[in-house]
Amino acid sequence: MHMTILIWFGSFLGVLVLGLIGYMAYRYWYHMGQLPKPAFQELDAKPEPANWPEDEVTITWVGHSTILLNVYGTKILTDPVLGEKLGLRVAGLLHFGPKRFTPPALDFDEIGTVDLILLSHAHMDHVDLPTLRRLAHPATHVITAANTGKLLSGMPFASCKELSAQQKATTKDGATITAIPVRHWGNRFPWNHDYGYNGYIIEKNGVRILYPGDTAYMSMEDLPEKFGPIDIVFMPIGAYKPDSYQAAHCTPEQAWQMFQESRGKWLVPIHWNTFVLSREPVEEPMQRLLAAAGEEKQRIVLEKQGETFTLPV
Repeated sequence: MHMTILIWFGSFLGVLVLGLIGYMAYRYWYHMGQLPKPAFQELDAKPEPANWPEDEVTITWVGHSTILLNVYGTKILTDPVLGEKLGLRVAGLLHFGPKRFTPPALDFDEIGTVDLILLSHAHMDHVDLPTLRRLAHPATHVITAANTGKLLSGMPFASCKELSAQQKATTKDGATITAIPVRHWGNRFPWNHDYGYNGYIIEKNGVRILYPGDTAYMSMEDLPEKFGPIDIVFMPIGAYKPDSYQAAHCTPEQAWQMFQESRGKWLVPIHWNTFVLSREPVEEPMQRLLAAAGEEKQRIVLEKQGETFTLPV
């Protein structure tokens, strides 16, 4: 009798698990079927960071949320993702996740050794472990969100410092990084409820740069009062459709509004035109941003991966 019950329960559990897997597979393939399918894009511009002077602020958009900055000699890389695909790797054979349709503007050798890597949160399109393993170097420091440093365990970085909102750290060459709150979420998997998520203010020699990582709309009117004038603002503009995504991602119009609230001088749009993560057409975010900016669209710089911008003196 007991054996019959166990067999029945095991069969029921097996059917339940298979049904759950089937449902998840259906949802995944349905979602993928709703996404745009852009052709692979070649780059029109190529940065040359080896030639950047160290007495200026020079930046390039490598792709997605990955930006290389040289801030008066401090070499900083944000949320580095240089691989061909994002997502989950299983047993080294299967890879689930989106493939990039625009190549990174720089490869590992061209980036070289950086002084600091900033990680905003642990989502796989911001913390790419294979990329970080290749960038790991005893001269490179990492600043990351609360409770996410464990992801870098065993990588030979010089240090890994976790920051929560309002906490700050200063590099040995005088760059100050302050974590600021954003409207997003940090789980890498459903169970990582303790993972934090940040934006950052980068300051050196009187220049201030805002890197929010990912964020839904939130007022940024307090930032110039807290930190002073902001020179460069990086702002995510993609991954807002369907509308439910706007709980964690701003629209292009909201990105422009936040830029205006921050009173920044120059806007660099990021988090678009690299991976298909949502349902809007891949060209739409920039079109909507330029429309929102109107007569001030000249304040938008780095519209394409690989373009270089030097902060005017």
